[in-house]
Amino acid sequence: MPPSPHGPHDWPARSLLGAVSPEARRELLGLGVPVRFGAGEVLLSEGARDRHVVLLLSGFAKVTARVENGEESLLAVRVGGDSVGEMAAMDGAPRSATVTACGPLAARVVQPGDLHALLARRPEVHLVLTGVVADRLRWANRRRLDFRGYPAKVRLARLLVELATAYGHPVADGMVLGCRLTQPELAALTGAAETTVHKGLRDLRRDGLLETGYGSTVIRDLPRLRKLGDLSPDG
Repeated sequence: MPPSPHGPHDWPARSLLGAVSPEARRELLGLGVPVRFGAGEVLLSEGARDRHVVLLLSGFAKVTARVENGEESLLAVRVGGDSVGEMAAMDGAPRSATVTACGPLAARVVQPGDLHALLARRPEVHLVLTGVVADRLRWANRRRLDFRGYPAKVRLARLLVELATAYGHPVADGMVLGCRLTQPELAALTGAAETTVHKGLRDLRRDGLLETGYGSTVIRDLPRLRKLGDLSPDG
């Protein structure tokens, strides 16, 4: 089993590979064929009619879609342990988004028939996959509500807490985010201007809540960041 970016056999608990039992995980990892992608390579294309699922083993990918004026919008991030492409595999509709690798990425490409057979013989995996899709819908709904209910700095804090909770891993002096996002990408996910996100990050660094470096973001004080984001202490 290939290692995840969080350590060997340690995918995020809320990802598909992290949530299923060891036995079901072994079956999932036995499906399909191994593939590797480099930075900037497209895993799935918006509008395409293919129906395979890509099971991410390591690395980091971004999910984007075109809006009516032609601009590209960042919708979400996915890391090792996640799957992408399930909706097309389940309903046969065209792809709703493009998924692009943001660095070296290892995965398995699973054909829909193989996935359906596994779901039929292992209802546990079906339930977990349904829960993953539901989590993603809730996440998207929270982003929409945040846009209307909170100022930009609070939205940024809420997003960082969610990313740390879902994809981060603890270190001695904080929590390292499991995905790397640029300021324009953070702006897209928070619905804020890039200059506003720049100021918000600067304020968080000044207040000792956050540290950013080349290719890494470390949450130094998650409880205070939760408070700033109007989130409960226990998440």
